[in-house]
Amino acid sequence: MNSTLAPAPDLDYAVFVRRVLKRTGIDLRSYKRKQMERRLRSLALRYGASTLAEFYAKLDADPSVLEEFRKRVTINVSELLRNPDKFDELGKKIIPRLPSRAPLKVWSAGCSYGAEAYSVAILACESSRSGDRTRILATDVDEEMLARGREGLFSESDMKNVSPARRRRFFTPENGCYRIRPETKQMISFQHHDLLRDKFPSDLHLILCRNVVIYFTEEAKQRLFREFFESLQPGGVLFIGSTERILDANEIGFEHLSPFFYLKPLADGRE
Repeated sequence: MNSTLAPAPDLDYAVFVRRVLKRTGIDLRSYKRKQMERRLRSLALRYGASTLAEFYAKLDADPSVLEEFRKRVTINVSELLRNPDKFDELGKKIIPRLPSRAPLKVWSAGCSYGAEAYSVAILACESSRSGDRTRILATDVDEEMLARGREGLFSESDMKNVSPARRRRFFTPENGCYRIRPETKQMISFQHHDLLRDKFPSDLHLILCRNVVIYFTEEAKQRLFREFFESLQPGGVLFIGSTERILDANEIGFEHLSPFFYLKPLADGRE
């Protein structure tokens, strides 16, 4: 028996994408088609749908199928201080160079369940940025992940890059997990935001968008990078994922500080 799901004669991928956009607001046109279509057809088979038409009918009629669909098209892989060497650089070299006269304004875009945002809060505290001097906006399209983020509770696997000293300072053990302490938690605000549809925040010192856009089309990625540039204050920094790069960084206006860190220069050319 051939387990490969053939394209539906009555509802091909493009029609499925249009219907999903109308039904959910999720714009699959900005995702790489080959990867997304493979993921969708695999999910369809799990629900006994032999065509995308059948799968759309199921997700339209069954909220549990729709929720599983949402989870599969939004990537939620994270952990505290993921890629420790880059977060070490962020804490020791990048954050200290950011403006210190006003509260530090940070955006964790595509934050999943908040590990990245809490990692930045930890580094900001260690770099002498007290809670009342740092404001971190953490956003995602997945309401379930945002709810987890607001809880601030992490498993042992989430904590593998967190040293014993940091565990003692920033977390409280709780039933085999670790809960972020209130004074660190209060630095972060979790909000729903769709990178492909919603207006971006502005006047930011630091933006983190890591391993979020890797499934987007090149056109969508470059549009987002330009919007990130506009959202930063002069002297602000964009921090992207270890598998990503900005192909037209110079054209946009960024200066490449080091791998995965991009600076929006000051107007007069000073760093």
